[in-house]
Amino acid sequence: MEIAHAVVIACPAQGHIKAMLKMAKLLHHKGFYITFVNTEFNHNRFLKARGPQALDGVPGFRFETIPDGIPPSNEDATQDPGAICKAIRTNMLSPFRELLSRLNQRGSPCPPVTSILSDIFMPFTVDAAQELGIPVVLYSSFGACGFFGWDQYSVLKERGLTPLKDMSELTEEYLDTKLDWLPAEFDNLCLRDLPSFFQTTDPDHQIFNLSMEAAEVVPRASALGIETYEALEPKILNHLSAKLPKVFAVGPLQLLLNQISLHNLDSIGYNLWPEATECLEWLDTMGDNTVVYVNFGSITLVTPQQLIEFAWGLANSNKHFMWIIRPDLVMGESAVLPPEFFEETKGRCLIASWCDQEQVLNHPAVGGFLTHSGWNSTIESLSTGVPMICWPFFSDQQTNCRHACEEWKVALQIDNDVKRVEVEKLVNDLMEGEKGKKMRDKAMEWKRLAYVATAKDGSSSINLDKLISVLLTNV
Repeated sequence: MEIAHAVVIACPAQGHIKAMLKMAKLLHHKGFYITFVNTEFNHNRFLKARGPQALDGVPGFRFETIPDGIPPSNEDATQDPGAICKAIRTNMLSPFRELLSRLNQRGSPCPPVTSILSDIFMPFTVDAAQELGIPVVLYSSFGACGFFGWDQYSVLKERGLTPLKDMSELTEEYLDTKLDWLPAEFDNLCLRDLPSFFQTTDPDHQIFNLSMEAAEVVPRASALGIETYEALEPKILNHLSAKLPKVFAVGPLQLLLNQISLHNLDSIGYNLWPEATECLEWLDTMGDNTVVYVNFGSITLVTPQQLIEFAWGLANSNKHFMWIIRPDLVMGESAVLPPEFFEETKGRCLIASWCDQEQVLNHPAVGGFLTHSGWNSTIESLSTGVPMICWPFFSDQQTNCRHACEEWKVALQIDNDVKRVEVEKLVNDLMEGEKGKKMRDKAMEWKRLAYVATAKDGSSSINLDKLISVLLTNV
């Protein structure tokens, strides 16, 4: 029988690479030969963070790269999101075609390519797959609520709701505009609940246009996978399934991976920054549910003043906290905290540059998560039963925050104009207040349902098999 060879390609950013590598590992466990595609820039970062040995001794799982055409930038920082989106739209199809051709050549070290599993934000892969006559499954490392939001972008454009003529039109009244073209079950949704890129005056806004193209290309793909589970987002999944023929909720990915033995794939990590080893050791010295974990993800930027407000809010709460401050977190400069902050928090604070987030969230010492509400962070928090304080930055983060606060009842939101008094109050509410207790109970229920979904006969396990059957169409 022909060997199933899936080319797996991620959008070139930390969160996307993490999700797509997890999907690649699941496919490899199911018997697929895997070629994982990174951009040259991110593959170099991967090797720098993990070491070349991370790719040793993994038969049937190999890495390839394509250029992105983006001018050189800080190799320890995420590339500009707008530049990434422009590169995806203009630069990457041709080198991806060339890579597929090379993989399929006689004498290639791998079997012929039989399918593509593509990040949904790499829509050019659908053209490449159709040229070869092989199935292509798009996978959303965002939740169903995020994809649902991007799916509304073409309607916003048709109705003249975007782009704005000028930013004076970006009013509270505008953001409160109801999405009245949707079925009655979505009558509580308004513009402010959608991913934020439509809030622009630029008709050529690269991230908005890529988001719209990603949603529009899905009907041409063989199927759509989403990192979520059916119990979490049933209304949106039902809506998408009525519109698209094959929509599979396959998540949380880590819980699916926990069901299997990975053996030599364990050496392949996910992070583009080296992980600080002291994080878990420090948590081991703390009592259960006593630590606030703070991490704003791989892209979010803060101003120096926002950094100070968060710092003193955390300090004044008198709670223990672990704060991940990556090298490029602060806009235009290094993250500098005053000596008196460290004096005030001595013995109850750990600052680190990066960590294995899932190990941290699974640690019994962690009782709350101050997050930017990226989808990886959101679903990892739900999977571990940890309630959140949300400070969304951009993209689907506002959408995820809304659902975490209003639909799933596991989070509190901080105002964008962050103040230390508010940070202090919300941290105390989360860690010791009645609100925090209710949210923790709710988070534990979502954790239970995530485990049910990823059990052997759970909905996500069944959906993974369905997704795989689509990838095996030509085998």
